[in-house]
Amino acid sequence: MPDFKTMTLTPDARNPRIARLMFNRPERMNAIGDGMLEELRQAVETCERDPQVHVIIVEGAGKGFCGGYDLNSAGQRTDHPCLQEGHPWDPMDDYATMKSYTNDIMSLWRCSKPTIAKVHGHAVGGGSDIALCCDMLLMAEDAYIGYMPTRVWGCPTTAMWTYRLGPARAKQVMFTGNKIDGKTAAAWGLANEAVAAAELDDAAFRLAERISGVPRSHLAMHKMVVNQVMLTMGLEQSQMMATVFDGITRHNPEGLWFRRYAEASGFKAAVEWRDSGRPIPEGNEARELIAEMNRARGA
Repeated sequence: MPDFKTMTLTPDARNPRIARLMFNRPERMNAIGDGMLEELRQAVETCERDPQVHVIIVEGAGKGFCGGYDLNSAGQRTDHPCLQEGHPWDPMDDYATMKSYTNDIMSLWRCSKPTIAKVHGHAVGGGSDIALCCDMLLMAEDAYIGYMPTRVWGCPTTAMWTYRLGPARAKQVMFTGNKIDGKTAAAWGLANEAVAAAELDDAAFRLAERISGVPRSHLAMHKMVVNQVMLTMGLEQSQMMATVFDGITRHNPEGLWFRRYAEASGFKAAVEWRDSGRPIPEGNEARELIAEMNRARGA
């Protein structure tokens, strides 16, 4: 199996029919940085071509599964299609970039071989997209999953929350931006199982080993049937809308306020405001605050 910069891909030592795809940026909580999603797609395609692989376990090194997009660095950029400073904003440049990221993540969903997300710590923001694009989700009871940027500056581009949770629970998650723990995720039917953190790897292995004994052709057919139901429900159209809206959330008055506040006070302070439940400045209030911060920074 090939070497990657941001992840490792190895056969399971106990069962070579199980591939282990591990995000390996523990110093950044496995946050999604440059090239990581492309490597994810390449790793999945490697498994797709390998006749020995029957099932893939996706996991994270260190303290968590994936902390989402690495915004501490990317959030300060002005040369990225998704963080445009020029006016007017070009939504199609933004869409093309975010759609490519979504397509890379969806390689887990498209792959003919079952994929299992093994979540400990946090799977948040873009990390939750990765987890929910896997076919099955196992969580530690004390792990968390969520998309906090729905409060401001984000819309989950894979649109998987509704397809995995149903409309009422999906609205609860997206309207609040709240994280849910593994026990809640299992109770809601989002996670297939939640176990004590010390038991998580054994639980993932047991499930993967059971699956690995099924012929690859049967696994592919069963996955195709279930995925076709989601496509018939409109998954591709939902993802198109969500990806367009994601760009809007980063360039409308509220999104630009969040970015300017992060620049002025630090990204940690901006995230603390977002997640605290305090009202997010909007409309004319946001525009006035943006103007003040622009004057302060000499823009």
